Amino acid sequence: MPARLLELKDDRRRGKVRAMTSVSSAHPLVLRAAMEQALADQAPLLVEATCNQVNQDGGYTGMTPEAFAGSIQGLAAEAGLPASRIILGGAHLGPGPWRETGPEEALDRAGEMVAAYVSAGFRKIHLDTSMPCAGDPPVLDVPVVARRAAELVLLAERAFAADPAGHPPVYVVGTEVSSAGGARSTGPRVRLTTPEDLARSLDDLQEAFAAAGAGPAWERVAALVVQPGVDFGETDVHPYDRRRARALSEAIQARAPWMGEAHSTDYQSPRALRELVEDGFGILGVGPWLTFACREALFALEDVAREMDWLHGGGAGIRLREVLDGVMRRNPAHWKDHHRGSPGEQSYARLFSLSDRSRYYWHDPEVEAEVERLLAATEGPLPIQLLSLHLPMAFDDVMDGRLEPNGRAIVLHAIRRVLGHYTAACS
Repeated sequence: MPARLLELKDDRRRGKVRAMTSVSSAHPLVLRAAMEQALADQAPLLVEATCNQVNQDGGYTGMTPEAFAGSIQGLAAEAGLPASRIILGGAHLGPGPWRETGPEEALDRAGEMVAAYVSAGFRKIHLDTSMPCAGDPPVLDVPVVARRAAELVLLAERAFAADPAGHPPVYVVGTEVSSAGGARSTGPRVRLTTPEDLARSLDDLQEAFAAAGAGPAWERVAALVVQPGVDFGETDVHPYDRRRARALSEAIQARAPWMGEAHSTDYQSPRALRELVEDGFGILGVGPWLTFACREALFALEDVAREMDWLHGGGAGIRLREVLDGVMRRNPAHWKDHHRGSPGEQSYARLFSLSDRSRYYWHDPEVEAEVERLLAATEGPLPIQLLSLHLPMAFDDVMDGRLEPNGRAIVLHAIRRVLGHYTAACS
């Protein structure tokens, strides 16, 4: 399956436009929805874990690469998706989780992480060495970023050589990498990668691969991460402007690897996603939009459950919002640097921000237990009039018999609605 990424690249060179969605999430409901979408599309599924979600220390999910791969295999077996249809990827693999230490220590830890990903069967490796570590200048020179990436590639190649099962790793590189999970703050416009910056990145990266002794791996570079002007923040979305990005698009398609990878495409319109694919982006990354849609559906189901309690009495007393916000307040590490303003504004952002920092907390046992209570309480069949009020986007499909009127099916439907935009754009 990783060879499909190289086929996409080669197709681009021949003028055939196709793309693939990269699902960056560890949420089990999101992953189940993505698997169902892949089955419906008769397409491969690319699932990526980020360095903060999954690493040799466990990340915020508590999972190592091996454990995450095992969880994906288990979910796929439940969904009936053959393991051969899944491409496992690692996103933003680099010194990021350890950047508060010096570069030598941070890169050593990053090397351990990359090797662990490859040894666990991850074959789409996105290397992100663009962030400075303690003692580095605020902005790293491109040759430094390239050299650090090449060092990690060499370690990935060695890890594969130690257990050469399946296809060798396929790489995504870049020296102008969007922040994982969207921007912390956004101005009126996002700075685009220039054609000159793209050329310099490719030159320096290729030279660094060769100098590190990883020249053969350069042939397996599938895409270059650049910034085409798409991003999102707490309350705003920067839509794709193909006219503004035309020079970058032409530069991408004129030179190997002939396609770009676009990060932070969350909340883009169906037309914008389609134009990104047409304009040279063969991989579209999405993550927070999927957990945002999941959270929206769960909150709406909580409203349904509350109405049913009021009607029938003696209900389950679901407290999902209260429990989630309580867990976030007790452990503010994943949102305190992102949500500004008054206590009320922060409370609102914790539950409704487009950056969806709540996605870091769904693995908390207390939150997981409350979600299961909610899904049990809304097992259904749910009253259609309450679906019309609180979940109107599910109502028509329920009435047409395409969707079961129960909570779990409705949450998966909400996530797949977003994924459907990507299916339409990529095909």
